[in-house]
Amino acid sequence: MTYTVAVLTALEHTQTGDDELVTAAIAGDQDAFGELFLRHKRMVAAIGGRFFPRREQIEEVIQMSFYQAYVALRQYQGGQTHSFAAWLKRITVNTCLDELRKLQRRNENLISDLSEPETASLLEAMWDDPSAERRTVSRDLANKLLSRLEPEDRLALTLLYEDEWTVVEIGELLGWSVSKVKGRTHKARKHLQRAMKRFR
Repeated sequence: MTYTVAVLTALEHTQTGDDELVTAAIAGDQDAFGELFLRHKRMVAAIGGRFFPRREQIEEVIQMSFYQAYVALRQYQGGQTHSFAAWLKRITVNTCLDELRKLQRRNENLISDLSEPETASLLEAMWDDPSAERRTVSRDLANKLLSRLEPEDRLALTLLYEDEWTVVEIGELLGWSVSKVKGRTHKARKHLQRAMKRFR
C-alpha cells in the first residue's frame, strides 16, 4: 500500500460523524454545519422534489429546511433516538408541508390548469392500470392532480406510496393515530378517483 493510499484510507476511517459535527456547530463552528449541509443536501433536495416540480421551489425547501435545522440544533438528541439524517428528514417533510399549505392558499397548480395533452397523457396512465392511485403519486403530472388534496393528505399519500413510509412513521410525523392515517389516505385515494372521473 502506497503512502498516499494509506493516508486516504486513514482519513476515511477517521471521518467526523454527524453527531460530532452537530456538537461543533453548536459551539460556533460554521464549517461543521457547512459539512452537514454538503452531506445531506442531496437527500433534502430529493424529498423536496417529491412535492414540487420547479427548481426554485426545491431550492426554497433546501434553504428553509437547513435554516430550521440550524435554529433547532440544540434540540437534536443525537444518535440515542434518531440519526441526524432521520431528524433532518422530518424537518424537511414539515417544511414541505408548510410550503404545500402556502400553495393551497394561493390556489396554485390546480387541475384546471392541465392542458389537453397533459390531461390525455394522465388519463392514459391512470385508467389503463388498476393500481391507478398508486401510479399517480409517482408521476410528474400528478403534482397538479394531488394539489386538489388537503396538504396533510397529499403529504401522507405521497409518503405512503412514493417513499413507502409506514403508517406508524407518518402518524408520528403528523401527530395522527394509525387509524387516522389509514382513514385519511383512503379518503384521499377516493378523492383522486372522483377527480379523474370528471375527465373520462
